Amino acid sequence: MYVLKADWYRGFESLPLRHPSLCACRLELRPALRSFSEAGMVSDQENEYGVALDIVEAKARTYELNLAMVPKRLEGFPGAVELVWKCQAAGMACAVASSADRIKIVANLNKIGLPPATWQAIVTAEDVERRKPDPAIFLLAAQRLGVQPSQCTVVEDAVNGIAAAKAAGMRCIAVASTFPASHLVQADLIRPSISAVTLEDFG
Repeated sequence: MYVLKADWYRGFESLPLRHPSLCACRLELRPALRSFSEAGMVSDQENEYGVALDIVEAKARTYELNLAMVPKRLEGFPGAVELVWKCQAAGMACAVASSADRIKIVANLNKIGLPPATWQAIVTAEDVERRKPDPAIFLLAAQRLGVQPSQCTVVEDAVNGIAAAKAAGMRCIAVASTFPASHLVQADLIRPSISAVTLEDFG
């Protein structure tokens, strides 16, 4: 069994994005389990405020804000670290497949005690052209693990992530930590939190 997880941490709500042409703009940094790539978030701000942003400068500012907040406000979901170690001990290969950018993923994983070396594969927003609900990110993770999609189980809390997992032909365990369980019915199994997920749930 091979486990693919979007994110194992929670942290940010909103932080200011200061830009010469849009000083009043606020860049919403969604809770980590619903994170988008920084390019996507900047694009959202452009659409919302009708102003063109310098993507390089805006992303750099986003990284600056994000990395400054990691030590203070980011923590692993209860049970997340323990679940990863249990999966590893049971011989399951584990991958991170996240729509966030690598610089942020690495900082977050290091903070919660699951550094990149913990994982057999990491796939980020920079690695794929299409974001969830497109299955590309999960399919690439399976490829890097050297397994078939049908051998993989995805642990997800987001509606788009669940749709991506199912489109990839993977089993999906949903955790109702961000959306209510009623929104996660496309998953094969729903648990109230990551701490409630057991090894038996992976089939």
